[in-house]
Amino acid sequence: MKLNKQDILKALESISAPGEGQNMVESGAVTNVVTFADEVIVDITITNPSLQAKKKTEVDIMKTIHDKVYEKAKITVNVKVDAPTKSAPNVIKGKHIPGIQNIIAVASGKGGVGKSTVTANLAVTLAKMGFKVGVLDADIYGPSMPMMFDVELERPLAVDVDGKSKMRPVENYGVKMLSIGFFTKPDQAVVWRGPMAAKALNQMIFDAAWGELDFLLIDLPPGTGDIHLSIMQSLPITGAVVVSTPQNVALSDAKKGVAMFQQESINVPVLGIIENMAYFTPDELPDNKYYIFGKQGAQNLAEDLNVRFLGELPLVQSIREAGDVGRPAALQTATSLEKAFEKLTQNVVEEVVRRNDNLPPTEAIKITTMAGCSAIKK
Repeated sequence: MKLNKQDILKALESISAPGEGQNMVESGAVTNVVTFADEVIVDITITNPSLQAKKKTEVDIMKTIHDKVYEKAKITVNVKVDAPTKSAPNVIKGKHIPGIQNIIAVASGKGGVGKSTVTANLAVTLAKMGFKVGVLDADIYGPSMPMMFDVELERPLAVDVDGKSKMRPVENYGVKMLSIGFFTKPDQAVVWRGPMAAKALNQMIFDAAWGELDFLLIDLPPGTGDIHLSIMQSLPITGAVVVSTPQNVALSDAKKGVAMFQQESINVPVLGIIENMAYFTPDELPDNKYYIFGKQGAQNLAEDLNVRFLGELPLVQSIREAGDVGRPAALQTATSLEKAFEKLTQNVVEEVVRRNDNLPPTEAIKITTMAGCSAIKK
């Protein structure tokens, strides 16, 4: 029997290649069909590199031709694999949150450097400038944003968004916020392992009705651990801000924090370094500066790492008092602190604009089975 090429192609339209939604003819997987008498040669290219996929493709083609065209046909199937080189096994991709324009991670290498205080004051200053702002308190084990915004007794309410129940963030001073502190008692310790903490964070990120935001600030916990990776796997971070004091111990850890974001498998742009508690100024001697923790340490570190020095903040009693009573110091009008936070925030906004102009949009990091889990060599 003499086989016809069109009959072969019509038969192959009834099956699809592994990993293809269309049939193997429409998808272009079948690259060539040659017939001669009762012999047929089919060339096909698939994207699945597994041996099982190659064997299944070959068996499906032979069976279909035998069933639909000629049961005694002599068939040769040449399977070529053209697997995509960009994808990696076990890749975890993050999701974009509709309506949020820029996501800024505020981090520190170690605790006690005032990272949460800086985040709160950045947020209220951005809101004063007219931006729509949200804060995600990702410090699962030490949430402090509810106290700093005087909303410790508030609870997020459920709202309906497109038929789905979402959490409505608590709002004060023009800033929307979510924190694990809203779901625990003030004296209750959060004793969770990493996966449970990561799940709680994902719920606060994706099950929340954030609405339209120009900036979402993420107050990260100290260090370079599991929570940081979970956040950066979940969200495409626009850039990171690292907070440090001038002290050598803090600078050493801040350097590791910058290295974490710059590591190849993470690759989140570092917008700059903020030096907190740069100097002490007593109320009775406002022109005096006492460099208790060292002088210009974070500024020198920024120069060494080739990232922008975003500014310095003094160690003054009113900043601490403002945080304790739940009204960030940046809300104080016509003060040197207000000006300091405004300048700092302007620098952050400038870096975000420069980053968005000069770099492609950030993707959430794609961590394979082992990547991102080893010590950072910098």
